[in-house]
Order: sequence, then C-alpha cells, then structure tokens
Amino acid sequence: MTATPADSRQHLTASTPKALSAFSGLGGLDLGLEAAGFEVLGCIEHDQVARRSLKLNRDDWRIIDPPDITAVAEVLQPSDLGLKPSELTLLCGAPPCQPYSKAAMWARNAWAGFDDDRAKPLLSYLKLVETFLPRVVLMENVPGFVTGPRSVAQRVAEEFESINERTRSNYVVSSAILDAADFGVPQRRRRAIVVAIRDGLDMVWPEPTHAHAPVRAWDALHAVGQEDVPSPVGKWVDLLPSIPEGSNYLWHTSRGGGLPIFGYRTRYWSFLLKLAKDEPSWTLLAQPGPSVGPFHWDNRPLSAAEALRLQSFPADWLVEGNRREQIRQIGNATPPLLAEVIGRALLALVHNREFKDPPAFAISRQAEVPIATPPKDVPKQFRHLVGEHPDHPGTGAGPRPRSD
Repeated sequence: MTATPADSRQHLTASTPKALSAFSGLGGLDLGLEAAGFEVLGCIEHDQVARRSLKLNRDDWRIIDPPDITAVAEVLQPSDLGLKPSELTLLCGAPPCQPYSKAAMWARNAWAGFDDDRAKPLLSYLKLVETFLPRVVLMENVPGFVTGPRSVAQRVAEEFESINERTRSNYVVSSAILDAADFGVPQRRRRAIVVAIRDGLDMVWPEPTHAHAPVRAWDALHAVGQEDVPSPVGKWVDLLPSIPEGSNYLWHTSRGGGLPIFGYRTRYWSFLLKLAKDEPSWTLLAQPGPSVGPFHWDNRPLSAAEALRLQSFPADWLVEGNRREQIRQIGNATPPLLAEVIGRALLALVHNREFKDPPAFAISRQAEVPIATPPKDVPKQFRHLVGEHPDHPGTGAGPRPRSD
C-alpha cells in the first residue's frame, strides 16, 4: 500500500471531517483532501482499471459497489457509511468533462451540455447531494463548465435552489477557475471549481502562492528515474529536436523562428509541444496521440512516472493498465496538491482550521535549472515541406457556439 506524504491517517477520530468521493479516478482529489484533514469514507468509480489502481495504492479506501454512479445514487444511504443524515462533511467529485469541453462548446451552448447523455452522471451526483445533504459539495471540471452566457454551473446553481426548496437547506453556490501552477503544481492546468456550502456561506478561495515563482518541470522531474521511458513514434518525431524547449509546431511557421513547414494555427496547440525545464509543464492530456505533447525536453513522450510527478502525485503512486490506460488515468486526475489547497480552504471556512505548515504535496524549487538544449537543424526528410503555407483564417478561439 502506498504511503502518502502526510500523516493524516494517523489522527482520524470521530470528529474528523468525512468525505465521500465520486468519479474518483486515480484518486488525486481524494489524496489531496485526505492530506488537508478529511477522512475519505468511500470512492465511487466505474472504470475497472482505475478501481484497480485505487485498490493497489490504498486498500484502506472503500471502493463502493455498484461501480456506476447512476445505480449507486439509487441505493446508497448515509447509514451505509456509518453516518446520520446531514452528517457528511463533503461530497466531492469531477464529473465527466466531455459535454463541457471546448470542442463541445463549439457545437452548442454550454447549457446544452447538461442535457447530453454523458451528463447523466452529474445528475446522479446531484441526487446524492439530496440524499446526503453534505455540508459542502465540491465539483472540479474543465473551464467550460463555468464559462459562457448559459454555463453548466448556472444550471447546477438552479438545481441547488430546487434542493434548497425541497430540503429547507441553504446551499450557496460559488465558482472560480484556478490554475494549478499558481498553487505550486508544476503544470499549467486551469480547472473550474464549483463549491456549494449548506450553511449559506460563500466560498473563500485560496490566494495564489506561486503566481510569480512557479514550480518548474525540472523541479518535478530531475529526480525521476529513467525506467520505462517510452520511445517516440509517428510521422513527426524526428522533427522534435528542431523545436526549442517550451515551443511547439508554431516554431516552424512563418511567424516562428524556424523554417516555414506548417501554416500558422493550422494544427492543434499540443502538436509537437515540448516542455521547458525552467517553466511549469503544459497541461497533461488524457488521450494524446503520437504527435501530441507535452513531450519531454529529451524529445520523447513522458513516462507514466514523470506524468504523475507533474500532477503532484507522490513518487510511489502506482497506475494499473497499459500505457494508454495509464496516461488516460493520469491526464484525467485532479492534482493532489491543488486538491489539498482547496481542502484546506474549505476546512478553514467551515471548521475554523488554521494551517501553518506547507502542504504535504508541495514540491520544492531547485536552486539551479540546467540551460535549455539548443534546437537542431531540420532533418532532410522534412525539407521538401518548407515553403509558403496559408495561415488559419480564424482568431484561434474557435467558432462561436450556436444558441440552439
């Protein structure tokens, strides 16, 4: 069983704030909240590989059956977790984000995502809210969850108003977009955070601690072993050494510093995207292809161990499955450090907790960072592509969402 960096499990008492986790995935949200001071009573997760990962690392966490949250919401009661009604402190989870992603927003307005079949788990999550009436409800998602003229967060707030009417509660919904790098995670990762507090309180959001001195990719990766390092594959891998650290294919456009091999903004941002040692990582994705970054500055894909550290997981956290399944779990995870920061803010607000020590999942900045490796010349096999290429005619923001 994996050891967490905090000793939070050694001090569990009857008065320890209790949390129920939904859409638990690899356990990043759960780990961080536990380090903040919560006791995780159970994890709801339908993916069988992720369930194995949870069990592999933390066999003391109860993985709830049935695995599907829609079925769980129909049967799970507070007494099943040894709780009285309204005794649960926190219900937390990261509902599936596909209905609220940027791609979905291009095709319709954000509110329509709430009616997507893939949004049914969110409705089941809200059913659990009404069953347990936790003091706090926490949701993490992509920024599209809270942005736009008719955001899903607005729809969720309306659902909470209905819950208030039916249960005589006083949930107040607050939302914000937080960048994990601002709180010491070595990765630029903007996430929408929605908090509903039963006591009628507005969320007091944590203040950024690393906005001007972020933890860099080198700080996280310098000590990671080189076992199981994947080899680069695909049509474009030999072009990676000709792209500087921290850049992507845009280097090889008419507006970059390399050779004009591509049209400006004609590829997705993560195409041939590389890490820079002296900057936080770019956002890790759950479904990268052979040309999708971020790539290591050594011009190869990241190993699972490296991706875990960039997400602030402890060095001994393990991931079940093949490489595709591992990267999916890691890319979908909430960084434990961000979860710990949010958990501390919640406990400070609703339990008057004070925290003097740095977070358990904090990663230290190294005194020195090696200089960037200069880019190499473009290989001969790509030279025939050099020439004039039309730029993308749009703004780069994507088409305007439809109103239907």
